[in-house]
Amino acid sequence: MDNFFDIVLLDEAYEFLSNLEKKHYEKILFNIRKAQTRQDPELFKKLKDEIWEFRTLYQGIHYRLFAFWDKTNIGNTLVISTHGIVKKTSKAPDSEIHKAKQIRSRYFEDKETAKTTKK
Repeated sequence: MDNFFDIVLLDEAYEFLSNLEKKHYEKILFNIRKAQTRQDPELFKKLKDEIWEFRTLYQGIHYRLFAFWDKTNIGNTLVISTHGIVKKTSKAPDSEIHKAKQIRSRYFEDKETAKTTKK
């Protein structure tokens, strides 16, 4: 089955996963792979302002990886994961959404700078 997108973990998302117990990060990665092949808001859901979250519930713990879409390359749609949290409330904290938005802005600024530098 084809993937709807490829996933890129930015440093902070990678660090978050690497600090979890092995079975926990394996479950998160399993759910991300599932989200790549089907549209399921239980796994991957839009929050607001172009920010999405990968959602995993494992052993009673709610994990969230914040992300955004990069559709600048026609042949390769990317979802960029910015960072992760252990969710303690029913609503995603506005501060974490704001952080993901800032990382998204920096990502596209850096990408544009790299593109103009190559010319």
